[in-house]
Amino acid sequence: MKRRTLAAALGGCYVLALIATAPATLLDARLHDASGGRLRLAEARGTLWSGSGQLEVRDERGRAGLAKPLAWRFLPADLARARIGYQVALDPAARPFPVAIFWSRIELSYADIELPAAALAHALPRLAALGLSGNLSVHVPRLSIGSGATRGSATVQWRGAGSALSPVAPLGDYELRIAGEGPTIRASLQTLQGPLQLDGGGIWANGRPPEFLASARVPSELYPRLAPFLRLITVERPDASFEFRLQ
Repeated sequence: MKRRTLAAALGGCYVLALIATAPATLLDARLHDASGGRLRLAEARGTLWSGSGQLEVRDERGRAGLAKPLAWRFLPADLARARIGYQVALDPAARPFPVAIFWSRIELSYADIELPAAALAHALPRLAALGLSGNLSVHVPRLSIGSGATRGSATVQWRGAGSALSPVAPLGDYELRIAGEGPTIRASLQTLQGPLQLDGGGIWANGRPPEFLASARVPSELYPRLAPFLRLITVERPDASFEFRLQ
């Protein structure tokens, strides 16, 4: 029993030594591999124990389009729970949130992240030409992401949504709810307020491309002004509504 305790203690000390001395640039390599090059850590400083840098979201060509200041601090006490834990902050004034790294998954909790609406164009390149505006608020009570499985939930609110091509601004406020159910992720979209009414839902199943279908409706008095804009990204139905499909 004493040998096992000693071995565990030595193993913990070894992990601590690696984290304390390994350069922060190793995180950039891990992000690159895990995201297929869409996430990078630029200007990385410090070590895996404590450091900072610029978290960049890049397009499919590898060009940076969004950057957020990122800082992290290692939580040694988490080793006793068989995980590597960090306190992470996006933006100096933002409230930090915990990120836990297990052998087969990454888990984050109580995270609140603010992003410009332009970030949507990186997730959906077909929206890039629309010049999206407004603010995205991402709230994550708890989300676990592993190999082939996602569990937990997240909410994304788009406030003051607009587009450089739309003659009406703002178009409204919207909310997307995301729920991970193991190999399947489900999403539902609803309108909080605004002249452009959006609703829909989608599903991402492991090993299959995402499927998402949303419908849009506008008041009859705004139809002549908004219809040409909506036809750029949707298909108009006979009942004067519009359909957006992602497959």
